[in-house]
Amino acid sequence: MPKLTFKPAHVTKRLVAVLPERSRDVISSRYGLIGKVKGETLDAIGKRYGITRERVRQIENSAVKLIQESPALEKEVASFAALEAAIRELGGILPEQMILSEFTKDDESKNHLYFLLVVGKPFIMSKESNDFKTRWHVDHELAKSVEDALKQVHSKVDPTDVLPEEKIVEHVMSCITRVNSKYRSKDTVRRWLELSNCIMRNPLGEWGKTDAPGIKVKNIRDHAYLALKRHGSPMHFREVAKSIEKLFGKGAHEATTHNELIKDSRFVLVGRGIYALKEWGYRTGPVVEIIKHILKESGPLSREEIMKRVSKERYVKPNTIIVNLQNPLFVKKDGKYSLKK
Repeated sequence: MPKLTFKPAHVTKRLVAVLPERSRDVISSRYGLIGKVKGETLDAIGKRYGITRERVRQIENSAVKLIQESPALEKEVASFAALEAAIRELGGILPEQMILSEFTKDDESKNHLYFLLVVGKPFIMSKESNDFKTRWHVDHELAKSVEDALKQVHSKVDPTDVLPEEKIVEHVMSCITRVNSKYRSKDTVRRWLELSNCIMRNPLGEWGKTDAPGIKVKNIRDHAYLALKRHGSPMHFREVAKSIEKLFGKGAHEATTHNELIKDSRFVLVGRGIYALKEWGYRTGPVVEIIKHILKESGPLSREEIMKRVSKERYVKPNTIIVNLQNPLFVKKDGKYSLKK
């Protein structure tokens, strides 16, 4: 990964030094350049000075323009060139948060780096949209090609698709034929994928539409869904809880996990404390309902055939199935059971 050859805080200190005192304070406060983790709001600064938020905005805009037109900016050309080169090395267009986190870890340094993006002439920001996150680029033609390619990928992914990362990367690679070959690497494409607001990656590294099952993970139920899907077969709720902790490093109390599984229609209770995914073809309901569905679909069946089929959907003892066959819903004739008419 590229590293910056300069300290952003040192550069911003030299740049804001050209401003009048009030403008310098407004810029430093707005962008968190004086030790603040977060910049102040227009309203907060306005109250401090007894002016409107719109007037604060005007002061901010004028101060940025003053810096951009000052000799001080020209003196920092090497630093801005280094930042531009680093962004190009990462793909030329990146989500805002990715740029900030790639080059520095502490929040104060991120504030300084963000300010350099704002005042630096090579850097162009695009606001968040339905398709993309807030992003910065250093090449308009490249940015358009990447965004067009991602839009094509958005249209290729079905609403229920959950794709391995290699597959989604292949989709993007097939759509960026007009992009300079130096950018056509899988690592760069992975970073470009983070631009999207339409598709996203789940904690297991799989990709899909943001509202596809198993993609956006919000709570224990979602983690349980992914744990079961990764396992590929029914699990006891205690196993599910342990799997959540192992796969995601997220503590999951057994009782809480059980309660969440009970409440979510994606899961089917198939045995004592054992759950499967409904999408695997398991039907909801007690054993008697499963027998009823089987006979309705297949017609009269022997006890052995019924037991075999029920066992594919429920983890229960043979005697449990036999007891349920005594229900008045079923009649036995010539060694076969059928639904009572």
